[in-house]
Amino acid sequence: MNVTLTTADDACSPVATHAIGLEAASSVAATLKALSDPLRLRMLSAIASDPRGESCVCDLAELADVSQPTVSHHLKVLKDVDVLISERRGTWVWYRISPSRRSAVTALLDSFAPASVAPWSDDGEQRRPDFDARVTRLAEELAAEVPELDADVVLTTVRESYTALARTARVTSALVPLTERFARQRLSDLTRDRATAVPQVLFVCVANAGRSQLAAALVNKLAGGKVVARSAGSSPADVIHPHVRSLLAEIEGDTAAERFPKPLTDDAVRAADVVITMGCGDVCPIIPGVRYDDWAVGDPALASREGVEAIRDDIAGRVRALVDDLLP
Repeated sequence: MNVTLTTADDACSPVATHAIGLEAASSVAATLKALSDPLRLRMLSAIASDPRGESCVCDLAELADVSQPTVSHHLKVLKDVDVLISERRGTWVWYRISPSRRSAVTALLDSFAPASVAPWSDDGEQRRPDFDARVTRLAEELAAEVPELDADVVLTTVRESYTALARTARVTSALVPLTERFARQRLSDLTRDRATAVPQVLFVCVANAGRSQLAAALVNKLAGGKVVARSAGSSPADVIHPHVRSLLAEIEGDTAAERFPKPLTDDAVRAADVVITMGCGDVCPIIPGVRYDDWAVGDPALASREGVEAIRDDIAGRVRALVDDLLP
C-alpha cells in the first residue's frame, strides 16, 4: 500500500488566486443584499412570471399593504443594482428584468422557487404573446377613429385599460379583444358631449359581476337607446356570476355574451349624468354636475337562482322609476 505523506510546507496550499475578485465580490454582495427582502423577491418573481414579460407598478403595489413611496423605494433598490429596468408610459411605469441579469435571476428563482419563473425558450426569449406590440397597434387603430383626441391620450387609455383587465384575467389570450371593447367605451366617455347626448347612467358595485350588470342591461332594454347605461366595479371579478349571466341572456339575447366585469374609472364617472352605487361604499369620485344615488339591493353572489331572480325584479322596479324620471 502506498501512502502519501504531507509535509508541513505543503499542508496549506494557498488558494487566494482561486477566489472571486474583490470588485466582483462587492458587486455580487450588493446585489444579494438588495434581494434579501421578501417584498423585493416577490416583486422580482411577479415580473419574471408575468406573461407580458413586464409588470406595471400598479400591479406590483398590490403585493403588499404598503404605501406607494415604499413600493417605489424597493423598486429603486432593485434598479440600482441593475436587476430591473423601467420605462414610463403615460401615467404608469413598467418594469422588466434587466437583460444582463436575466439568466442570473432565472437561475436564482428557479433554484429556490421554480413555480415563480415563466418558461423561456432555448434562444433566451420568454414564451409569451407579444402583447405590447398588439396593444400599441390597437391604440393606433383607435386613434384613427377618434381624431379629436391626441394619439398619446388614446395610447395611455388603451394601456391602462389593458393593465386594469390583466389583473383579474384568467385567460390572457382574450385580453386584447376585451381591451378593445373596454377602451372603446372609455374613449366614447372621453368624447361625450353632455349638451347633445342622451342621458347616461353609471351603475357601480364591488365585483361588476351581478347587480350593476343587471341594472345596466335592464336600463338599456327599457329605454330603447333613449338612455345609455354603463356598469363598473370597485374591485371587479374575473367573470360574471353564472346565475346573472343566464338572466342577462334573457334580457339582452346574444349581446349578453359580450358582457364582462370592468374596473371603475374616473372618465366613466365624469361622463355620467347619474351614478348609482350598489353596495360598494364611497368609492366614486365626486364630480360636480353628476347626480348620485345608492340602491340597497341584494348581492347575487350570495343568493340562489331564485334569490337572484328576486334581486332582478327589485332592480327592475327601480330601473323603471329611474327611466321615467330621466325621460320627458
